[in-house]
Amino acid sequence: MLAFAVSALLLVPGLAAASPDLEAAVKAKIGTGAQVTIAPRTTGEWGFGAVVRPAPAAEHAYPDGWLFVARRTATRWKVALEGEAAFARLSAAASILSPDERRVLGNRTESDGDRRTGMRLPYGLGQTWRYTGGPHPMGGTVRSSIDLAGGDGKVLAARGGLAYTMCKSGKGWVRVVHDRGYATDYYHLEGNIKVDGRAVAEGAFLGNIGNDVSCGGRSTGKHVHLSLRRNGVYAPIDGYAFGKWVIVATGKAYSGLARHGSKQVGVGGGLFNYGPLGLAQGIVDTDGGSTLNRRTGPGTTFPIAGKLADGDTVTIACSARGTRHTGRGGYTSDLWNKLTDGSWISDVYVWTGTGEPVNGLCT
Repeated sequence: MLAFAVSALLLVPGLAAASPDLEAAVKAKIGTGAQVTIAPRTTGEWGFGAVVRPAPAAEHAYPDGWLFVARRTATRWKVALEGEAAFARLSAAASILSPDERRVLGNRTESDGDRRTGMRLPYGLGQTWRYTGGPHPMGGTVRSSIDLAGGDGKVLAARGGLAYTMCKSGKGWVRVVHDRGYATDYYHLEGNIKVDGRAVAEGAFLGNIGNDVSCGGRSTGKHVHLSLRRNGVYAPIDGYAFGKWVIVATGKAYSGLARHGSKQVGVGGGLFNYGPLGLAQGIVDTDGGSTLNRRTGPGTTFPIAGKLADGDTVTIACSARGTRHTGRGGYTSDLWNKLTDGSWISDVYVWTGTGEPVNGLCT
């Protein structure tokens, strides 16, 4: 896992002014009306920045946006957008990018069965904000986003990463690119930071909830529109966890719930920010029960060693095969997890974000 610390942007000496033909090349990929923001570190050979396809000023209309990297050949600019294989290849080689950017943007992670994000909710730990909108889109039709409002109004990074301002105005929209192929978008911000690749830590201030629509769309009532991206594109947020709440899409866009263990909160309810779930941790989910038995070995034939409450966080030392069980949603497995206290629990009664061992097999 990459560790990010707050730092100043690494600039490269000898920067050249952005060429108008670079902007034209980027717009050619997106279409008429695209907003292009070219990073001031662009040179005659390399270009980098953000491009947005604005949304109309209408309810349930959403902008779409990408980081881009470009390299000039003898006759033209070759432009690649996030989500394209060429984006990773060019980013890994682009001399105008910082070492962190070359490492993070140049990495293409393909592991869609693993839903561990290591993310908190985008506000202060211990605060409870209103869950004002269930899964709905940002760019395109994928239900990648949720709406959150309330608390102290300060929107914070869900996980450490590299932050970018997306709208040409410099207002409203911040994207943070994390490790493991993830990125998160924060839209409608007021008083947001203005960044071009600066490293931000988990919990870093990004802006305040607001109604900004610098890239289009509509907002009625201050909030943050939080979106999940994976491998350079918007990803369905259903089944991913933030602040130890698993987001669940139901019915139409904007409906849904969030689940912490067996506790469910619908749209309009409050979500307490428990903080990030570690990549070797899980949330006990008894599927409606109150407690879960801990065993001395990987199966129900072993003696009971104690109990865990529904919603407890556990840390997993390793995993092994044992007796088979069925949990929430029909998930059936013979995987058992050995906890750091030496006791064992069935994997079907703990949410980890994957049905595979999260900390290796026991030896």
